[in-house]
Amino acid sequence: MSGLPYKQVGMPAQGGIVAICDHASNAVPNDIDLGVSPEVLGKHIAVDIGTLGVVERLATSHGIPVHHATLSRLVIDLHREVDSPGLIPETSDGHQISGNLAADHDARIQRFYHPYHEAFSRWIASAPPKLILSIHSFTAELESKQEERPWEVGILYNEDDRAARHAIRLFREEGYITGDNEPYSGKLLNATMNRHAEAQGTPYIAIEIRNDLIADEAGQAKWAALIHDIANRVALALD
Repeated sequence: MSGLPYKQVGMPAQGGIVAICDHASNAVPNDIDLGVSPEVLGKHIAVDIGTLGVVERLATSHGIPVHHATLSRLVIDLHREVDSPGLIPETSDGHQISGNLAADHDARIQRFYHPYHEAFSRWIASAPPKLILSIHSFTAELESKQEERPWEVGILYNEDDRAARHAIRLFREEGYITGDNEPYSGKLLNATMNRHAEAQGTPYIAIEIRNDLIADEAGQAKWAALIHDIANRVALALD
């Protein structure tokens, strides 16, 4: 991974749309041993599969600036509150992350978590956006628990559902099986948008894409174009 825990592509424009992707990478710094195999680092517990390709295309093909993580969520989960038990996971979907059992939490927070979020705060403060997109992906089936996950995309929200309501309607109108606070609820897991959107009064769309739909370049390009279109329609509807 690069020296910074984030990368920014493009520059925000006043009143525009920006995107953030907390789980874009499965990279692990050379000086951290998670105690897991390369196979585990390819799973959804280490990275939101396909999201990097989506957000890179949002930035380069569709003009939506992106701030994204450059390290694995197994090193530190940037989409958690700083005091969350899952911030530096010791287990995830049935896999033990043995290298985290004795991790120095404060050191990782200072090295990765604070720089990531402070950089995004400065970035959007320079040109406050009208709408923030939070891009994630989910697996159609967990390894440790059997449950039906029929959705192709989910829209999450906590208290502020202004943009979410429009996005849910628009995805459904396009024919997609769209979860309303599914496959899990933004009222429980919404840390990044709680901090950077809800706390600032900025509308947002937290988007969860089923990862098999964006596992290849064609799917990533399709979903980047779709998200760009729907995000712009939501921004207009918010006027």
